[in-house]
Amino acid sequence: MLRALVDICGPDFARAAGAADAVAGRRATFVAAPATTNTVVDTVGLAAERGLAVVPRGSGSKMDWGKRPLGVDLLLDTGRLDGIWHHDREAATAEIGVGTPIRAVQAALALSGQRLAVDPPSATATLGGMLAWNESGPLRHRFGTPAAQIERISYVTSAGDRAESDGEQGRPGIGEIDGVLLSALVRLEPLPAARRWVTVPVSAAREVPGRVAEIRALDVQPSAIEVDLPTPAGRRPPGILAVLLEGDPADVLQRAKRLATGFGANAAVAPVAPPWWGRYPFARGAVALRVTVPIAELQAAVYALGDATGIPVPIRGSAGRGGAMHAVLPGTLTAQRVEGILDAVRGVLLARDGRCVAIAAPPEISAHIDMAQTRDLF
Repeated sequence: MLRALVDICGPDFARAAGAADAVAGRRATFVAAPATTNTVVDTVGLAAERGLAVVPRGSGSKMDWGKRPLGVDLLLDTGRLDGIWHHDREAATAEIGVGTPIRAVQAALALSGQRLAVDPPSATATLGGMLAWNESGPLRHRFGTPAAQIERISYVTSAGDRAESDGEQGRPGIGEIDGVLLSALVRLEPLPAARRWVTVPVSAAREVPGRVAEIRALDVQPSAIEVDLPTPAGRRPPGILAVLLEGDPADVLQRAKRLATGFGANAAVAPVAPPWWGRYPFARGAVALRVTVPIAELQAAVYALGDATGIPVPIRGSAGRGGAMHAVLPGTLTAQRVEGILDAVRGVLLARDGRCVAIAAPPEISAHIDMAQTRDLF
C-alpha cells in the first residue's frame, strides 16, 4: 500500500503514520498528501479498492472533534490542495483549495479590498476543516454560517469519483458529503473600512436578552454580538457583552457612540476586539459543548449547565442571530458523569427550542458518550 501511495503522491508525500497521526485517539496506518484533483481521485480510489478508511486532515485543529471513527487507515493531508485557484473580483467570488489556511485567504483577498466573511475560532483552520464542521465565529450574526456562503463545492466521493454540488435539487450539502473536499467557490464581501467594538459588563446571563433588545432598538446594524460568561475568577462583574460595528469610518463612529450612550456609563468603545473575542472558552483536553438556544432562554441554559455540573461553567459565543455558544467541562470528569450532564441539559433545553452537543473530548471520554457528527452542526 505504501509503495502505491508513493507512486501517486511522490516519495516525500506518502509515509507510514507516526504517533501524532491520530484521530480522537485512533492512530492512522498511512499518511498521504496528494497535490492535485487527479491524485486525490487516485488516492481515494486506491483506498476504496482495498477497503481502507480515509480521513481528511487540514491543519489538524479539529482532529479530536466529533464521533470517534471506527478506523483510520489513511490520513489524507490536504495541505498541498491550497491557494486561490480563481478570483473574480467583479463577481465577488473565488475558488479556493480546501487546504488553504483561512488567515492566508483573508490576507490575499485583502489586497483586492475583499474578504471571505468568516472568522472561525480555530486559529489555524483551513477552508476544508472550517467547511467540514461548519465552524463559524462572530461574523455568523450578519453573514450566516460558512456553508451559507458557498456557491459550489468540489469533492471526491468515498468511491474515488470526482463530483460537484451546490446543495440544491437533491444534491448533497456539505454536511452530507461522504468523501474528501477539494475546493469551494465562495462569495466574497467588501473589506470594511473601519471596525469598532462596543462593550458593556453584564452581571449575569439574565441581563443579556435585555441588552440585545437595546441593540436592536437602537438600529446600529451590528456585524456581530458576542457574550463571554463568566470572565476569569475574581473579576466583577463576571460577564461582558461585545458588539462589532463595521463600515464607513464616520458612520461606524456615529453608530458606536449611539450604542455606547444607550448602554450607559459602563460602556466602552475600542478599535480592537476584547482578548476573548472569536476564541473558544476551551482548550484541547477539555470537554467542549456547543449550545444553541434562543437568546431569551440563555439564562435557562447557563443555569442548567451549572446545576448539572455543580460548578460555574464558562460559556461564550453568539448572542445574536445563529445563537451558537460553547461551554467547557473539565476533561477529568468520567464519561458517565459527562453523559449525565448532557442528558440533564438536553432535558431543560428540549422545551426551549435548544440543543446541546459534545463536539470534543479526551479519547477516554469521547469513546463512551454521544458525540456530535458533522451533520449535527449544519
